Formats: sequence, C-alpha cells, structure tokens
Amino acid sequence: MSHQTGIQASDDLKLFFATVKDGNVRALKVGIENEQLVLLDHKSVKGTWDEDYDRCVLDMVEPKQPCYIFYRLDSMNNQGYEWLFISYSPDDSHTRQKMMYAGTRTTIKLEFGGGHILDEMFTTLKSEVCLAGYWKHKETQHASAPLTLAETELKEVKQQHLDAAVSTKASTLPGISFPISEAAIEELVRIAKKEISYVQLSIDVENEIINLEKAYDIETRGLAREIPNDHPRYHFFLFKHTHEGDYLETIVFIYSMPGYSCSVKERMLYSSCKATLLSGCEDILKMEIGKKLEISEGSELTEDFLQEELHPQKNVHKQKFAKPKPPAAKGGRRINNASNLSDE
Repeated sequence: MSHQTGIQASDDLKLFFATVKDGNVRALKVGIENEQLVLLDHKSVKGTWDEDYDRCVLDMVEPKQPCYIFYRLDSMNNQGYEWLFISYSPDDSHTRQKMMYAGTRTTIKLEFGGGHILDEMFTTLKSEVCLAGYWKHKETQHASAPLTLAETELKEVKQQHLDAAVSTKASTLPGISFPISEAAIEELVRIAKKEISYVQLSIDVENEIINLEKAYDIETRGLAREIPNDHPRYHFFLFKHTHEGDYLETIVFIYSMPGYSCSVKERMLYSSCKATLLSGCEDILKMEIGKKLEISEGSELTEDFLQEELHPQKNVHKQKFAKPKPPAAKGGRRINNASNLSDE
C-alpha cells in the first residue's frame, strides 16, 4: 500500500483536463499550491512532438521546485492522443515538497486519465528532462525488455536468496526466502540511490511474499509514528544528520518487533526472512546500510538514539585506579617496652 497525501485536483484543473485532449495543447505543468493540484503553465503545438519538446519542457522546469509535466505525443490510441508523464523532483528541493509530490503522483495520473499516458519518467536532474534525456530513458527501457528494471532486479534477488539457501550448511538453520513484490523492489532501488528517505515492508503471511507498505520522504521526528504496535515490519530510513561538522546521509535498517501482540508465526517469519532480505539489498541492489537495529517500540527512534547508534561515544580517558587508603588507627600509639624491661 503506497502512501497518499489526500491532495486533489482543483476544479479549474479538472476542467482543463477535460478540454486539453483535443490536440491543441502540447504540454502542461501542474503543481501543488494550498494543498491542491493546480495548473501552472501550458504550451501550444507548433511542430512535431520532438521539435516542440525542449522548447516546451525545459521552459517549465525551475530550480529546487518539483512539478508534474504532461507532454502530448503525436501517436494515438482508442482514447485519443498519447501523453508522456514526467515527475520532476530535484534533490535540492525541500523534503516536505518532495514528500508531497511523491505521495500525490498516483492521484494526478488518475485525475488526468491513466489510459492516455503512454509512458512516464521520474527525474531529479534538469539534464534528464531534455529530449536527449528522454531518448536515453527509452533506450534503457528497450535494453531491459522484455523485463523491466524492477523485474530484472527482483529475479536477481530471488536467485540470490535461492543460492544462499542452497549453500547453507546442514548443521545450521537456513533462512527462509520469500519473493519481493515489484513495488517493493522499485522503492528499495530508490532509497538505495537516496532518492527517498523511508521505505516500509511487510510480509504477507498467507501468500508468502514481501510487500511494500509505505515509501516516501520523512524526517527523523516523524519516524516513530510509522512503527506499528501490532505487527512486525522492516524499515529502511535515510538518516540525514551532522557529525563532527560533516553532513551525512546514512541508510539505517530497522526491524520492529512489537513482541507478543503479534502471532508466533509472524514473529518466526520476520525473524527468518530478515537475513536474506538484507543480503539481497546489499549484494544485489548495492545498498549501503550503515546500521541495523531491532526495536520493540517506535518511541525508541529519536534523533539522539540514532546518533548514538551510528556514532557511539568513545571513552578515551579512563580514571587511574586509586588504591584505597588503609583504615585509620584507633586510640593512642602503643610503645613496645620489652627491651627496657629486659635491661632492668
């Protein structure tokens, strides 16, 4: 289940969507303002789709500002002209903006009409938005056919899990390997590339598959609220912080297990699948996981806790052991007069 923001299209945008498909508009730009999807700009047709592309699209892209762009191609299907959907979210835009645009992407496509969208492209750089970037995007698609990138990586992860299970020695208890859904693979790839900051996975116990629960941008102070208190979960969090004056972005894996509020079968499956999931993320997806944690409650996940786990303080000065003083003598000092008595 993907996270949705609840943001909807304004009435003016809905009206424009209803009239834009007649062929006169080449491109349109949509943004989020006052918790609504609104029309920001549109361009008319002047030439063929590739002749108009850079003129229309590059003019709509602004620094540090996410947006959605619908670009009309010249091909048609039974519903009319086909469109390219571009989701632009630059890395240096505000975290809250990136979170809102990521969570509203499905909504905007439904409002426009999914049947009209031939292709879609997610980009973080202006150089990827231009016509040359689009051709590169198309070449990548053809190179991975008939499998998509997510399907290819899913196949590799499953093979990695199988190899790990086969090579396990008989004297140890082998881990359990479940397939990972396409949606989960896609978001794991994105957080491995540090395009988003939070991914939550769950295990479908009945169908024996690892599914995506949530994926979007989130700040550290909101992390505790994402931890359920009735089911285990796997969490991947991109912890953005500073340490000794350096800005760092570290992926933290969190295995949340609320204890006996969940079934014995759930506890067993989550525990057994954890190692193979992590090996697939690290070996196949090349994800760099800086820390692996296990918690029982979300309240544990504070800024200070994560800082201490990643950068534990070193006790560089140890106090020298002080030998205890002997007990003080009681009473007056005793004088040995044995030699004096012998002389008498």
